[in-house]
Amino acid sequence: MSIVTPSRKGLTTKLREHFGFRRFRPGQEKVVRSALSGRDTLALMPTGSGKSLCFQLPGLVMEGSTVVISPLIALMKDQTESLAEKGISAVAFNSTMSPRERQEAEEALAGGRKEFVYTTPEQLANREFRSLLRKSPIDLFVVDEAHCVSHWGHDFRPDYLELGTVIEELGHPTVLAMTATATDEVVEDIVRQLRIPDAEIIHTGFYRPNLHLGVVSTPDEVSRRERLAGLLAEDSGSGIIYVATVKAVGDLTEFLQAQGIDVASYHGRMKATDRAANQDRFMGGEVPIMVATNAFGMGIDKPDIRFVIHAHLPGSVEAFYQEFGRAGRDGEPARCTLLYSPEDRKLHNFFQSRRYPDAQDLVNAHHALKRIAEDSPTVDDVQAICPLPKSRLKLALSLLRAKGVVKEDLAGHLHLIRADLKRDDLARLVRDYEERDARDRLKLQRLIDYTETRGCRWRYLLDYFSDEDAETPACGHCDRCDVGAVAGAA
Repeated sequence: MSIVTPSRKGLTTKLREHFGFRRFRPGQEKVVRSALSGRDTLALMPTGSGKSLCFQLPGLVMEGSTVVISPLIALMKDQTESLAEKGISAVAFNSTMSPRERQEAEEALAGGRKEFVYTTPEQLANREFRSLLRKSPIDLFVVDEAHCVSHWGHDFRPDYLELGTVIEELGHPTVLAMTATATDEVVEDIVRQLRIPDAEIIHTGFYRPNLHLGVVSTPDEVSRRERLAGLLAEDSGSGIIYVATVKAVGDLTEFLQAQGIDVASYHGRMKATDRAANQDRFMGGEVPIMVATNAFGMGIDKPDIRFVIHAHLPGSVEAFYQEFGRAGRDGEPARCTLLYSPEDRKLHNFFQSRRYPDAQDLVNAHHALKRIAEDSPTVDDVQAICPLPKSRLKLALSLLRAKGVVKEDLAGHLHLIRADLKRDDLARLVRDYEERDARDRLKLQRLIDYTETRGCRWRYLLDYFSDEDAETPACGHCDRCDVGAVAGAA
């Protein structure tokens, strides 16, 4: 691992040469210098603050390669193409590669010809790929959207739980974790999961004064659509409308198009080609409005989004902040409006009911392991005989590993350490997930409290994220602080 301490002039020179900027944005230089000093770092920076530069610049200065863990293939594609346009070598390893593309990428990595290596947590589950990384000089290990690491984060993904092990296998290069949203509890969990206990925590604040926050009460579906149409008549320019379900995407798209409003749609069940085409139309300005589930938006670099409307209640304050934060990245004013109906809570209770494994899931996973334990099975082997969906099986196995019931060797084989556990024993183990479920329900309630607050909405959010130092204005940045707040606000 190389430790580099360039002068301020040297850093700004590289900033100008490679990225075309004359000065750093707030917080960027501190994050860059922390990484270059060889210190593990967790940076909390709001959407639009230039997080990518914070790892791309030190990655260029350091001698070895930089590994970037990203949650989205589309985001990796955008960033590798952007780096290529700047003459910087980068490669992305993901599930869409052809055998030939993968072979060429592996040869380039083995030959040390790539400055940046983008990949997903799922790719890191491949032992051969991890072995290839171990043979490469890696100075910086970046975890983008680091809230995904946390058990308590708003976008919990089990594959992220293995990153701490991967970091150790690679000889613990300098770790730089980046996120736009994390409470104190999530920060602690990220640091623990990545095994970076001495990490420097750099917090640049959550307040974005160019974003105006508002909540509109919509007691039923008819009023929801009426208020939405009214908002679209008031708001001009490019915008995103978030809805809670795939069905709602289709229904609302049809409704708006029937009103003569030009919109595109996006959700996770669409064909990949259709999603990509609609995203390109939106990004290129061909269609001004995107109606989407939360599958859309992470890593979207469109600076001129003038409004974000949540037609349904998101699942947490963190998810809400992350999504409305895609507005106004150019620093110009933008509006962020939440349409709230008490009926939305019922929908979230339905989603919540099967989010985490229960005692029966652990029993199923444990029983499947017992049946084939002598064969040193892999996760895929267990999946073949286990009735659980793969996502829930992964969660169950993750918990069993954390509790020492199962161990996984470097070849990816699972070894059952405690075959004697009974149903009651497994039910006790699942209490961790029961606590997590209770916390998720509390997070939803905190967002409902946001809709009902009589005080400044920005102040509410900043208090939620423990951003006590941030100053908010007396008026002008939310409907509660506006003089003569709009009638009908919740």
